[in-house]
Amino acid sequence: MKKAFLIIFSVLFIDQFIKIWVKTHMYLGQEYEFLGGKFILHFTENNGMAFGMQLAGEYGKLFLSVFRIAAVAGIGWYLFSSIKKNAPGIAIISISFVFAGAIGNIIDSAFYGMIFSESFGEVAKFLPPEGGYESFLHGRVVDMLYFPIIEGHFPSWFPIWANEHFLFFRPVFNISDSSITIGVVLILLFQRKFFMGTYSETVVQKTEENQPQV
Repeated sequence: MKKAFLIIFSVLFIDQFIKIWVKTHMYLGQEYEFLGGKFILHFTENNGMAFGMQLAGEYGKLFLSVFRIAAVAGIGWYLFSSIKKNAPGIAIISISFVFAGAIGNIIDSAFYGMIFSESFGEVAKFLPPEGGYESFLHGRVVDMLYFPIIEGHFPSWFPIWANEHFLFFRPVFNISDSSITIGVVLILLFQRKFFMGTYSETVVQKTEENQPQV
């Protein structure tokens, strides 16, 4: 339980600290370059999914917000259940990263529209007297991490994209997106230990239930 709480608290604190700083110190589209342009702090917002992907329309945004809340509730229940069943440590860590990342982006979506003014051409105000830029569940997710590490053109012999421009890594994302990615990668890397632990626990439980009563 302590390990899960530490991961969730740390991810949410860092994620929200950076987002609030960006929102209250930068205007939309503003950026700062570091490491010779290999790392850029670039302020952008999106209506919804990880790494800048979006679901169009007002109802699309509302659906995504509600879906997120339902998903987080399911992940939270699974995490709590796994902790009670003494699941493998790597399982708890993986789920905690995914859970924390999902909550981080939900906070933006649910509340940022109510507590911040617009960022178009100016730095947003926190709790503006005239109210926020949107209603509950219609806020935009703040993204700022941009790593255009490699830029160039595909060679002429390369199929489909011959001579076309490419940029790696193109998406702009945030700490919550990174947390979800870390959690998913850990699940994929340790899936045998992850699921074998659950499987073994189920087998032991069924074996105990089938033991004759003395």
